[in-house]
Amino acid sequence: MIKRIFKNFKMSTILTIITWTIILSFWYIITKLEIFTSTLVPSPYKVWTTFIYILNKGYNGIPLIIHLLASFERLFIALVLAIITAIPLGLLSGYSRRVRAIIDSIVEFYRPLPPLAYYTLLILWFGIDNTSKIVLLYLAGFAPIYIACVSAVTKINMDYILSAKSLGADSKKIFFKIVLPACLPEIFTGIRTAVGVSYTTLVSAEMIAATSGIGWMVLDASNFLKSDVIIVGILIMGLTGILIDYGLRYLEKKIVYWKGHV
Repeated sequence: MIKRIFKNFKMSTILTIITWTIILSFWYIITKLEIFTSTLVPSPYKVWTTFIYILNKGYNGIPLIIHLLASFERLFIALVLAIITAIPLGLLSGYSRRVRAIIDSIVEFYRPLPPLAYYTLLILWFGIDNTSKIVLLYLAGFAPIYIACVSAVTKINMDYILSAKSLGADSKKIFFKIVLPACLPEIFTGIRTAVGVSYTTLVSAEMIAATSGIGWMVLDASNFLKSDVIIVGILIMGLTGILIDYGLRYLEKKIVYWKGHV
């Protein structure tokens, strides 16, 4: 069993390495053959040297760590607010049709809207500082978590709840011993989805009246056709996104330790 797991892990790692080796090789060949100009497609070496420069000197006179902290501050504040509001509202909506009828209509109305469609309104209401950006990211992250919670509650086997009631369990015990544990796997899935959606919305949030942040760095570089800086910013966002997701999966394994074993 252990050997099989190790073998599968090793094979998946090898396939990942092969995949990225092919991608980087293809990128190198394209730049080497000069199929596109370096302005459109910079070489891997050019991107690497740009990354080292930004790491040491910063971008636009601002250190890279400041850009990262500015983006993560907006992202994490919005996600924390989304988690502490979407989870209870989602669980309550899944449990009560009346509550779901009220909240679902609001969530389903704004969820398909592009962020820029209502970002201007948020700026008018909350100003051009971080508040409007955090609200935008909050709305982006709220919907996936809320929907995951509602779905999780509706999938609970009612026999478990009825059995608990027949044994004398009150509503509090039923919630913490049955409902919440049963919903945790989907709640974590919703949180992971919310992180991805909020991170993609981060660029939109930093488009207007921002002077720092990874999203702003990419947009500012695009105005001056600095494709090497754009790729550096994209790679940083991708790698940090992977690290955040890995941290959430690790946390999920520790909290929802029974997942996959029942």
